[in-house]
Amino acid sequence: MISFEQIKQSPQVKTCIAHADETLRAMGYTEHSFAHVAYVADRAGDFLKRLGYPEHDVELARIAGYLHDIGNIVNRADHAQSGAIMAFRLLDQMGADIEDIAIIVSAIGNHDESTAFPVNAIAAALILADKTDVRRSRVRNSDFATFDIHDRVNYAVVETATEITGDGAFVLRLRIENSICAVMEYFEIFLTRMMLCRRAADKLGLRFKLFINSQELL
Repeated sequence: MISFEQIKQSPQVKTCIAHADETLRAMGYTEHSFAHVAYVADRAGDFLKRLGYPEHDVELARIAGYLHDIGNIVNRADHAQSGAIMAFRLLDQMGADIEDIAIIVSAIGNHDESTAFPVNAIAAALILADKTDVRRSRVRNSDFATFDIHDRVNYAVVETATEITGDGAFVLRLRIENSICAVMEYFEIFLTRMMLCRRAADKLGLRFKLFINSQELL
């Protein structure tokens, strides 16, 4: 099996992640570089580990999380599918097992909310990790006066926490500064993502809950 550590150290992977993020920077998107993919990889693996999945599945989730956004090097549109094809080639060249490649590629190809579906546990963990990474530090625009809605929403989130409770719930807790962004603006751009998180949690046998400023909204 190809290890997560090998993926992180791969010069080809590093180049793809860096250039994918530069593509999104040029288009005005929030940060999708090493901080984001490392966060997603860590969280995806941790979610499965907490649920008692085998270490092999945990490792696959980490790899899928680290590679999930490389398709942005091609274009933001259909980046999940582009990334899946790129990941197949990278993993195959590194000598990964075809069964592992198939699981990782299906997870990457199903992480973007426009076409996503939690087809397996790895995909479900990836979705939950990716869609809950909302934080101020992802905003690159330093001019508050020119913030778009994505900048405002991410910048307004001053605290993010996820939890898997003993009674079978996946809980996302956010603290939002209402002076920067109204809660309704959060739902304007993230409602489809939260619905996808609900389906992903269900795939893992969990109930999805969303709390914003201590109020349960989903």
